Amino acid sequence: MKMTTLTATILIAGTAVTAFAHGGATGIVKERMDAMSAMGDAVKAVTPMMRGEVAYDAETLRDAARTFQEHSGDAMTKLFPEGSGGMPSEAKNAVWTDWDRFASLAEQLGEYAKGLERAAENGLGGMQSGSMMGGSSMMGDTGSMMGGSSMMGGSTMMSASDIAAMPADGAFNMTTQVCSACHSRFRAEED
Repeated sequence: MKMTTLTATILIAGTAVTAFAHGGATGIVKERMDAMSAMGDAVKAVTPMMRGEVAYDAETLRDAARTFQEHSGDAMTKLFPEGSGGMPSEAKNAVWTDWDRFASLAEQLGEYAKGLERAAENGLGGMQSGSMMGGSSMMGDTGSMMGGSSMMGGSTMMSASDIAAMPADGAFNMTTQVCSACHSRFRAEED
């Protein structure tokens, strides 16, 4: 119960800080912050189901997967044109100095989200765990599941069909690990 309370507190505080930080954003920086917020909201909508705190709803998971797909791949990379860093952006310069890795993670998110949408029909497989969705894994710890190094741009990438064959909670965890890998490498930590 303490982990759930702590995680909820972190999410609420993070949302408040994000809302404040986004207040000064305009143009393409605001567009990408809005896209990231939409994906964050999708994670927040699904996380209680993955933890077994609320009843499983496949359609809610499919909606989240569609949100990830909408903001992944080219849709994501076009929101990061050269020269769009600096305050109030939370993007590190590594986005542009390691573009291939960034673009690869954006594509990987889309591929995994396609699999996640299909995996929704599989139901939960019992992976509900505070260690996977609580605290550190969503805050940028990329080494917690399935070998974080492959998520950081290595050559191992599962296909949408591989993800679709998983229980929904496993597919969700794999998909959100892509988010975590990208955030740890390319997003500036909030002070």
